Amino acid sequence: MEANLKTSWSEIQLTRLKELAADEADLHPEFDGTPARDAAFQQLEKRLVKIQRQKLQELRDVHRRPGLCRLESRLTETLVQNGFVQVTTPTILSKGLLAKMSIDDSHPLTSQIFWLDKDRCLRPMLAPHLYFVLQDLLRIWEKPVRIFEIGSCFRKESQGARHSNEFTMLNLVEMGLAEEIRRKRLEELAALVTRAAGVDDYIIESESSAVYGETIDILDGRNRLELGSAAMGPHELDRAWNITDAWVGIGFGLERLLMIAQKSQSLKKMGRSLTYLDGIRLNI
Repeated sequence: MEANLKTSWSEIQLTRLKELAADEADLHPEFDGTPARDAAFQQLEKRLVKIQRQKLQELRDVHRRPGLCRLESRLTETLVQNGFVQVTTPTILSKGLLAKMSIDDSHPLTSQIFWLDKDRCLRPMLAPHLYFVLQDLLRIWEKPVRIFEIGSCFRKESQGARHSNEFTMLNLVEMGLAEEIRRKRLEELAALVTRAAGVDDYIIESESSAVYGETIDILDGRNRLELGSAAMGPHELDRAWNITDAWVGIGFGLERLLMIAQKSQSLKKMGRSLTYLDGIRLNI
């Protein structure tokens, strides 16, 4: 008599369990045959659906705002309390401003941009508009000038657990400070944001950049996922904006911060979605 073959979840079952936020330990079991597997799946799916319904009820009764919105509020409050001024700039970006960031038709990023016409696109980054605003603020305000923006950016990213075509960026800039304290100040600001986001395990290291040449990246300490990317000036890009002051700036992806803080495996659950609400699958 032939022994029962060991089997694991089918691809459809595995996908469904991931949608329902199954623990990693529940994703890789072995069963003595298909009937045992299917019975176990039904029990596990029923339990996970119950948990997700409870979370949706908690959202309705307690939080009333998705985690991404709550994170944005915490970061805004933290930065304002630390002397930063929030700005809001347009989502549509001109090709001319991208060119001032050295992003022309031959640049690798150009193929990732959502173009509206030959001269306008959905912004792939916040930096060009922040540079534009800083030109005037440096003339009007005393230094240092501290500003930040939180808003959507758009890139034709490879779709997967860690990427999305639409994502939320926080960019903060402090301009007009002493050059010798830039690195220390950058580390202070990285700690300020990660602490507000509930991320306590991260590392900082240098990395090459298609725009800035070299950046200082903030990586999740466990899996080295990039959470933020920082730069310091004066930088050669500053000349196009007639800026000569020393500065530090960091851009953080809010969905990635939220994903790490909540120990999730999926960026898609953290952001704007028609399928998930506060990271909870709606077809339950």
